Amino acid sequence: MRTPSDTAITTAVYAVLALLGLLMGVLGAFQHSWYIRPVPVSALGCVALLFAATYGPGRAMRGRGAALAPAAGWTLVTMIWIAGRPEGDLVIANDLSGYVYLYGGLAALVAGVMLSPSTGGSWLLTPHSFGSRPVGPPAP
Repeated sequence: MRTPSDTAITTAVYAVLALLGLLMGVLGAFQHSWYIRPVPVSALGCVALLFAATYGPGRAMRGRGAALAPAAGWTLVTMIWIAGRPEGDLVIANDLSGYVYLYGGLAALVAGVMLSPSTGGSWLLTPHSFGSRPVGPPAP
């Protein structure tokens, strides 16, 4: 049985993980374009850190919710950065490092969440009784 203090601590941890995702989205968006020609090393480093920031908490807390918290924070702030402005300004540019950061980051988040252990078992492989009828003679 969970005590109220356990619930408060868990909620605080999820909030800190979401803030970590927000911070990684802000820092990564402005620092993803460093090259060691022709390789965008900082974008690749950001992708590796995003995977670690999702898979690590998910593995440590034994649940996908802990992996989803930083993923949601990063995705929220990244969607703001890729929105075009009337002036034409973008934070994440339309070049190789921007593509590696954006699409590699999304792939890293999906991989980190999917590889994290699930506490409730697989919802897809669990037998369900949706739409089943009771076996036996019909009621009079």
